Amino acid sequence: MGARSHRSVTVVAAVGLASGLALAGCSSSSSKPSAAASTSSAGSTAGSSSSSSSGGAAAGPALPDLSGKSIQVLAEWSGQEQQDFQKVIDAFTAKTHAKVSYQGAGDQTPTVLRSKLAGGGAPDVALLAQPGAIAQFAKAGQIKPLGANVISEIDADYDPSWKTLGTVNGQVYSIMFKAANKSTFWYNTAQFSQAGVTPPKTWADFLKDCQTLSDAGITPVSVGGADGWTLTDWFENVYLSEAGPDMYDKLAHHQIPWTDPSVIQALTTLKQLFGNDQFMAGGKSGALQTSFNDSVTQTFKSPPKAAMVYEGDFSGSVITSTTQAKLGTDAKFFAFPAAGSLTDFVVGGGDAALATNDNPATMAFIQFLASPEAAEAWASAGGFVSPDKSVPMSSYPDDTTRAEAQMLVSAGSGFRFDMSDQAPVGFGGTKGAGEWKDLQDFLSSGDVNGTAAQLEKDAAKETWQ
Repeated sequence: MGARSHRSVTVVAAVGLASGLALAGCSSSSSKPSAAASTSSAGSTAGSSSSSSSGGAAAGPALPDLSGKSIQVLAEWSGQEQQDFQKVIDAFTAKTHAKVSYQGAGDQTPTVLRSKLAGGGAPDVALLAQPGAIAQFAKAGQIKPLGANVISEIDADYDPSWKTLGTVNGQVYSIMFKAANKSTFWYNTAQFSQAGVTPPKTWADFLKDCQTLSDAGITPVSVGGADGWTLTDWFENVYLSEAGPDMYDKLAHHQIPWTDPSVIQALTTLKQLFGNDQFMAGGKSGALQTSFNDSVTQTFKSPPKAAMVYEGDFSGSVITSTTQAKLGTDAKFFAFPAAGSLTDFVVGGGDAALATNDNPATMAFIQFLASPEAAEAWASAGGFVSPDKSVPMSSYPDDTTRAEAQMLVSAGSGFRFDMSDQAPVGFGGTKGAGEWKDLQDFLSSGDVNGTAAQLEKDAAKETWQ
């Protein structure tokens, strides 16, 4: 998953989760989410799919024969993720006989799409991690509302909040295909055991654990500050818990200034970690030189440089691909510790499918992406979580991924999306500029009021949706 998807899913959801699930890194059978608990589907709708809560393969939507038709798809995925997405494409081709060609554009996917829309040769379907960018395309008339069959699929399989996320001026323009749970805090079980600490539930407990680990000669936290998007995720988790969903929505759309007292409070809370060099691997300067990937790897390599690292569920694939640590045994996760009165929340993000034309083949492909059949084609390979509530939990390859997926679909109507991905790209999604740079500067300086003022100055330069 590219960096944009990593930071993209800041789903901020106020959810009521069972305590065992909230500490879902555990691999014991008692913590394993049951398929029945999460896969009850809505009643059948014409052209829609349904699935069995027993964990069997989900029935796919009825799609037309598209023999002789070609579809071009643009997304950010490369490497293993591209190979896994190809399984989804292959399943669609087998079902419809359409020819699908794929182009990966990495972090530049929105820019590439914008260029193609302006100059011709636009793909039929694109998957973007930024609802803000999708809204801009929709308001400019550059993409098409989704068709009735696609809407029926969405209504059958998704919580209404996901449909709302893709709605612009009353019309649905996109639907989330691949999601991420970004409230997962990963920890090295051996390091926790050595220091005698347990996963914290509150920010106060988190700071106490940091001190206990430090006193035991173990560096508490690895921070990937070289990638500015990780710092936006830190901020969003803290802000949601302290300020609540309504204030989160206002800040996400710049309806309140970044100098608001709620922002000052969140930055002050973050400074309790970011301002303590003993709590971070390499201190502030080390954190600013550490990439997201390295922040995860150094927590679980031998010997580890830190006891825990915050980032989304996609961190699991970094752990398994770059270290010898085993998920659910050596590496587990707990829910991001609550900094405020909102204690049950999830932050996440994802890649949403949109259409640049309303051709039947284009709409059929997006309808397929919105179905549990498409999700299952990737889910079994790992590194994938779907917001589709009809995807059987048995489709996921391990207890950890099942727990991550269960947290996500349990968010329900309390779901919120990554704040920085809803912002104009110039503020919330540009390396070395806007929020990314401002929070990196904050990590370095610890200047709460100066950072808030700079954030507001940068936000005021942009046109907000």
